[in-house]
Amino acid sequence: MTDTINIEVVYARSDVQTLLKKAVPAGSTVMAGIEASGLLEKFPDLDLSAHKLGIFGKLTKADAVLRDKDRIEIYRPLIADPKEVRRRRAEEGKVMKKGGGDAAAADS
Repeated sequence: MTDTINIEVVYARSDVQTLLKKAVPAGSTVMAGIEASGLLEKFPDLDLSAHKLGIFGKLTKADAVLRDKDRIEIYRPLIADPKEVRRRRAEEGKVMKKGGGDAAAADS
């Protein structure tokens, strides 16, 4: 077993996407990997307590132990709840006129 493992840390804002690769000591936690990556220095306004963390798309805790080639992902809060958006679209669809319209009149 090696003394270090290779990880990636990814973070995306609306204006910039960042992927940092780093070798960290084996047994490091997710938080230690984020700190070692230099991401917090690059984005000093990044408040990790307001963001969820994941490894390859699966939510994880800051104290989870990393494995070789793990990709730590820092998720931004959603700007809109997907369920609420679908509900609104469904409501709008009920109000809108169904079928027919100008296209049907042109075919007649």
